[in-house]
Amino acid sequence: MVKWGPVIVGFILAVILGNLFGYLLNTYWGTNLGLFIAGFIVGYWVHEGILGGLWNATVAGAFGSIVIAILLIIGGTIFGGIAGFAAGLVTGLTIILVSLIVNIVAMGIGGAIGGLLSGD
Repeated sequence: MVKWGPVIVGFILAVILGNLFGYLLNTYWGTNLGLFIAGFIVGYWVHEGILGGLWNATVAGAFGSIVIAILLIIGGTIFGGIAGFAAGLVTGLTIILVSLIVNIVAMGIGGAIGGLLSGD
């Protein structure tokens, strides 16, 4: 079950830590390190074990993609009518699917480790 408090805080931490480590380390892995740490914090916070930490951290990471997808659909509809809605829908769904895969690896593993350490 998703605990929305840790998920929203994890989303904010993912944005802050991902950008901070991305700029400091200046590599692709710097961003992933920031996402891993944010996922670890979420997983530790929810106290639901490995699967609960994995799930909540993944939802926290995908939350930004869901927001962007909604904005793409609304913007596409405003500027392009039905064709813009269709383009925004396809683009938004693609972004969500790719983000879920990436966040399962980066934030989900951190969340699973955090959930393991916090116990069940």
